[in-house]
Amino acid sequence: MLKLNLYKKRGNSNQQIDIENVHNGIIKISANQYRIVLQTSSINFELRSEEEQDAIIDTYESFLNSIGFAIQILIRTREIDMDSYLLKLENQINTEKLIIYKQQLESYRRFISSLISANKILSRQFYIVIAYETDKHQEISVINDQLTLRSDIISKNLARLGLSCRQLTSIEVVDLFYSFYNPHTAKSQPLSDKVLKVVNAEFITKADK
Repeated sequence: MLKLNLYKKRGNSNQQIDIENVHNGIIKISANQYRIVLQTSSINFELRSEEEQDAIIDTYESFLNSIGFAIQILIRTREIDMDSYLLKLENQINTEKLIIYKQQLESYRRFISSLISANKILSRQFYIVIAYETDKHQEISVINDQLTLRSDIISKNLARLGLSCRQLTSIEVVDLFYSFYNPHTAKSQPLSDKVLKVVNAEFITKADK
C-alpha cells in the first residue's frame, strides 16, 4: 500500500491537494471519498464521415446517460521538452559512419530545430476520473471492487466508441499531480527512476499491512 503524505501548512500549495493516500491507484481525497483515474485513447473526430460522426455522438450520448455515478473528463496538454531528443540525435550523427546517413540525419536535425524554434511540441492525454463515495467505513477490498465495477462499465462503453483505457498506477497518479502543480519543472525534469526513489523516500511510505 502506498501512502502519499501531504503536510498541511498555511500558504503551502499542498493545501490545494486534498489527498490522504494512494493505494493501488485508488486515491482517497477525504473521509470516505475515493477516486481512480483511467487514461483513454483518442479518435480523430474531424476525419470521420458525417454518418460516422453522428453515430459517435449518439453512442457518446447513450454512454453518458447509462452511467449512474459521477465522472470527470480531463484533457491534459503538456509541452514536450525536445532538448534531450536533439541531444540524442546529435550523438547519433556523431557516431554515424556512412556519409549519406550522416547527411540525412543532419538535415533532419536542422528540420526539427527549425520546427521547435517556431512551434511548441505538445502531447495530449485524455483521462476519466471515476468517483466513489460512502457514508460509512468500508474495507479497501470492497472499495476496490466497487471502483473496478465502475471502471468495467466505463471501459465497455468506451470500447463501443473505439476507445481503450487503463487505470493509472499509484506512481502515475503522483506523476499526474506533479505535472499539474509543477508544470515548468515537469517539462524539463520528468519523474525519472532516480527522482521516483526520492519521491518514495519523502512522500510515499508503506502503510501497515
